[in-house]
Amino acid sequence: MIKKINSRMIGAIKAMTTPLVLVSVLSSPLTNAYADQEQRTCSSIVATGNPEYPPFLWHAEQGNELHGALANLMGEISERINIPIETVYVGPWSRSQQEVRSGRVDLMAGAFYTSERADYMEYFSPAMMFTKSVVWQSNAAPFEYQGWNDLVGRWGVTVINNSFGQEFDTFAKQHLNVLTVASLEQALSMLGAGRADYVLYERNPGVAYVQKLGLEGVRYVEPAISGEGLFLTISKMSPCNSPEIKGKIADALRDLVAEGEPQVVLINALEEWRSNTFPSP
Repeated sequence: MIKKINSRMIGAIKAMTTPLVLVSVLSSPLTNAYADQEQRTCSSIVATGNPEYPPFLWHAEQGNELHGALANLMGEISERINIPIETVYVGPWSRSQQEVRSGRVDLMAGAFYTSERADYMEYFSPAMMFTKSVVWQSNAAPFEYQGWNDLVGRWGVTVINNSFGQEFDTFAKQHLNVLTVASLEQALSMLGAGRADYVLYERNPGVAYVQKLGLEGVRYVEPAISGEGLFLTISKMSPCNSPEIKGKIADALRDLVAEGEPQVVLINALEEWRSNTFPSP
């Protein structure tokens, strides 16, 4: 449950926004904002991300914009590099990755590092924020969980093209039975209905959606399966992928992280999500 901001929560938020240096990184019809890649120049930049990721990112029912801490951080970067950045909804998480891969969208606002993604995106350092991925269980069918091996032989669910870091992804491919579905809402509903043993997803977005869907019989368990940085990336096919533009973005991001801005936008996004999802009577 997302609770009122207090000193304890601020401490947790600081843990999600501590800088990290990553080694060997950075060396449906579409909207008019990014409709024709070949005709575009870098007079503006289009970003996207996971639309089921509150408080980091989410898509409201109206409009094609994404909201949340990462969208707000894109606005801060935009002001510093003096180039408009629009953070848009292009579909589910799997579609977002396809659009960045193709270069029709320039930036991915929030991605874990994997070697597969590094084939089509360049990563900026440091990480913008941090998040933990956990195992979600149903209270109606709990099982003992102390580590990855306790998932072997059970049926899990996660969202299409989701990653939990290189190490766990490799373990899952070799040892786990994990189905993939289009949305977090579908995955959690399957768990609540007893059609899966567990769901794999990030802790904070999962808490937000469990609360939104009223799934009182669903909870996460510790320890986390992984803790990863959320990185800003740029498509290798983007017309904005030039040394000059990347240098400006990298400088702006480093300054914002050093100034503690990710913590500020995350606190504001938590309040925004809470007030919009559970308005006062």
